[in-house]
Amino acid sequence: MLMDYDIQRGTRHCAVSQRELKPGEVFYSVLRSSGSQIVREDFSGEVWQGPPADTVGWWKSQVPTSDAKKFHWAPNDVMLQLFEDLENEPEQSDLRYVLTLLLIRRRVLRLEDTEPAEPAGETMVLYCPRKETDYRVRVVTPDEVRIQEIQQELARLLFADAS
Repeated sequence: MLMDYDIQRGTRHCAVSQRELKPGEVFYSVLRSSGSQIVREDFSGEVWQGPPADTVGWWKSQVPTSDAKKFHWAPNDVMLQLFEDLENEPEQSDLRYVLTLLLIRRRVLRLEDTEPAEPAGETMVLYCPRKETDYRVRVVTPDEVRIQEIQQELARLLFADAS
């Protein structure tokens, strides 16, 4: 059974020291299971020692500065078109996988099921209500270097400067 979770926004306070995180400061966010809820905790870089054992997911961020440029995502239809275009580019399968996760988060795609790992790896079965179409996307977890490249590529393709 698939479930949606409401994850609270960051508090901008360190979960260990309770100190307010300053603009420009690097911090780490962790999602942990607490009963039937997923709880978010933020940690300053100075206390971070890696994700706790019961972590569901984690990421590294930076507190925005007041002079930071504001960026806006491309419209969902543009993102969905890129997703479909990447289907025929196997060398970009990791980019398509990351874009899939983004589209799930934006509720453009809905994860219906996963098919067990085969020689080709685990596959996500997705549904797009907007197009009334099913998709299959292979799970391809990129390495750290490739993650940076994918972030830059998605930013180039899907973000617009609001200034």
